[in-house]
Parts: sequence; structure tokens; C-alpha cells
Amino acid sequence: MEPPLPLLAVSLVLLCSAGLTRSLSITSVGHSTFEKAQGEKVTLPCTFVLSEEDEGPLDIEWVLIPADNQKKEQIIIMYAVDRIYNHYYAAMTGRMQFTNPDPRSGDGSLDILNLKSADTGTYQCKVKKAPGVQSQKIQLTVLVKPARTKCSIEGSQEIGKDVILKCASQEGSPLLSYDWRRVSGTQELPATSMLNKNTGELLLKNASQDYSGTYNCVASNRVGTDECSVELNVTPPINTAGIIAGAIIGTLLGLCVLGFLIFCCCKKHREKKYEKEVHHDIREDVPPPKSRSSTARSYIGSNRSSLGSMSPSNMEGYTKTPYSQVPSEDFERTPGQNPTFAPSKYDIAHKIGDITVV
Repeated sequence: MEPPLPLLAVSLVLLCSAGLTRSLSITSVGHSTFEKAQGEKVTLPCTFVLSEEDEGPLDIEWVLIPADNQKKEQIIIMYAVDRIYNHYYAAMTGRMQFTNPDPRSGDGSLDILNLKSADTGTYQCKVKKAPGVQSQKIQLTVLVKPARTKCSIEGSQEIGKDVILKCASQEGSPLLSYDWRRVSGTQELPATSMLNKNTGELLLKNASQDYSGTYNCVASNRVGTDECSVELNVTPPINTAGIIAGAIIGTLLGLCVLGFLIFCCCKKHREKKYEKEVHHDIREDVPPPKSRSSTARSYIGSNRSSLGSMSPSNMEGYTKTPYSQVPSEDFERTPGQNPTFAPSKYDIAHKIGDITVV
């Protein structure tokens, strides 16, 4: 049964109207995710086709959509009124540009140079030319290659012991995978080895001297690899009993020497203390020396005063005074020492004569 003529006419009109109202459209579809390594370059595509009805000014904006919905979109670069504006996003200043210097040609793709891990995010290209408006979102993931990978050995490298070879990268985006291989000898891992690719640990159980050699570890992720090597040397067990005995003897000798030094120090301290005490006692017991010159002067002065008061009547008695009455302390001296003042009988008599004459 054929459709009624009025319905067919309406359909033709709608089809014609749809063709006449065609506006701009983005043609770079199918490129919604990109994974790149840090330091590389990426081109985020955004090509479009304009319509004859799109008569307004052409505007192209690239914005970064934050993972947090509460934050606003950040404009990265923009083309408007035949001019490029690229100073909106300081984190990418000098590292971004339009692929085509003239986006009016229908290519508004964006180049990002020297990628960093912080560049990971969702980018949106918006093309506006009134009345047409179109946009496209692209997810960019910047991965860091494994770097600064280090190998190490854990456990005693003795026959019969379990040894663990460790491998770890200090840089690199997850998920990292580790793989060990032997690069010397049979170039095959021992039969008792157990590898954990996620942690990078290689367990060698019940090690023997045949396990000795060079082992290499390769760390990898989706964008790169890095590696390191380690040398394993399995040796016979060490004589621990002799080492322990030597350590004990050495400790005892050290304690003896230390005790002897402490004893010497204490003895020296006691001797110094005793000397100080004896010296202090002697200085306190000795009386201060007497002044002989002052004693002699006082004695002579007293004699002169007494002689001056003598008269002829009593001078005879004075001449008979024994010389021994002079105080003995004024004439005390050590053998061989000359006295500072020692009056003789002749001097006394002469003095007496002088007084008599007067």
C-alpha cells in the first residue's frame, strides 16, 4: 500500500530543509584518547568543516576540564578575530601552539611540546561560527618512563641460605612490571627461583655456588624501560664460632685496658689532692718572720733614752751591767750569717764617754 500523497510531500520538505540547514561540523572523530611519555610531543586533533550559512566570526577554544566538577574550565589557547591568544595557562606557556598557524583553513588542532605528567587531563576543542557551534573532548594521559632503577641483594650470600634479589624504579608511572634474567653462566634463572613481577623481587632458595653470577633486572611500563644489574657471589659458610670467640677476647682486653687507664687517672688525682693538702697545712703552721732590724732599733733607742737620763752618780752602776742582758732574739742568727746590727762593748763605752763629756 502506497503512503498518502500529503505525507510524502511533508517528508520531502523535511529532507530538503535538513540539507539547507547544514552547519559546521568537526571531522576529527574517533581520536578520543592519547597516551604519551613524559618529554614527548602530542597533537590533539580538531579539524572542522564550515557551512555557507555560518557567517559569524570564527572562534576556536581549547580548554582543560578539571577532574573535580566543582572547578571551572581553564582556557589554554584561543583563536578569535583573526588573532591567537596563548597566555591564559601559565603551566603551558611556551609549550603549546596551533598545529596550523591559520586555523581558518579548517584545522584547529593543538600541539603540546615537552609533555609533563601534570599535563594529564581532559581537553576540549570548541569551534564557533554563528550560528554553528561544535565541540570535541580528548583524554590525554602522560606516562613517566621507568628511571633510576636500582638493584640490591638481601640476605646472606652463603651456601644453603635464601637470597633475595631486589629491583625498584624510583620514577615511573604505574603499573610497572619487573623481569629478571641471568646474563652470565647458563643465562637461565636457577630452578629454585621465584619471581614477583609486581614487586621486582627474585627469591633464590637454598643457594649454591652455581647461582653465582651477574643478574639483570628490566623495569617497564607502557611507554618505556629501564634496567640495572647486580653481582651475586655465593660463598661457603663463615666460621662464626671463631669470630665470636675473637670478639669476646677483644672485648675483655679492651675492658682491661680501660680499667687500667681509669685506675691510673684516679691514682694521679689522689696524689695531686694529697700534695695540695700537705702544702696548705705547712703554710698555716709557720708563723710570719720577725723583723730583726726593727727590734734592734727599738733596743738602741731605749738604751739611748736611758743613757740620756743618767747622771754621773748612777753611771758607775750602768757600766757594770753585764753585756749578756741584751735580748738574745736580736742576735740570733744562723751559722755563717752576718748580723745586720750587733753593738760591741767598745761602742757602748764610747757612747757612755760621749755622754759623760757632755
